[in-house]
Amino acid sequence: MSNVNPPISVPREHQTDIRVRYQETDAQGRVHHANYVKYFEIGRVEMLRASGTTYRQLEQSGLLLVVVDLKCQFFAGAQYDDLLLLTTRIKRSRGVRIQHTYDLTLDGELIVRGETTVAAVDPEGNVVRLPKWLRLDS
Repeated sequence: MSNVNPPISVPREHQTDIRVRYQETDAQGRVHHANYVKYFEIGRVEMLRASGTTYRQLEQSGLLLVVVDLKCQFFAGAQYDDLLLLTTRIKRSRGVRIQHTYDLTLDGELIVRGETTVAAVDPEGNVVRLPKWLRLDS
């Protein structure tokens, strides 16, 4: 596995604005629940980009991050054209796994809370250790 130019630091928290697109809504005019999982992925990808590395570079280095666990709680819904704020946090990152938490708010109100665990694998699907720069041992 070739190396990615490791960033100086990986942020423990990152915020991303998400504008709800029409095609993400259901017949009731609300964001379909499956789209929140996509929003979580946007949060992880943008957090990595904020560290100075892209997910594409990570894949090209031979490291893939696959979702192995997902939790989602819904408190309220969002509608077309709402501007949401997604806060992505690293809860734990060591060994082969990274746990992220997500708070999605609309006008300061929490509407969705989520958590994912991703595991590091090589292109053949074998579990591999996270590179040191991605491990936050605390």
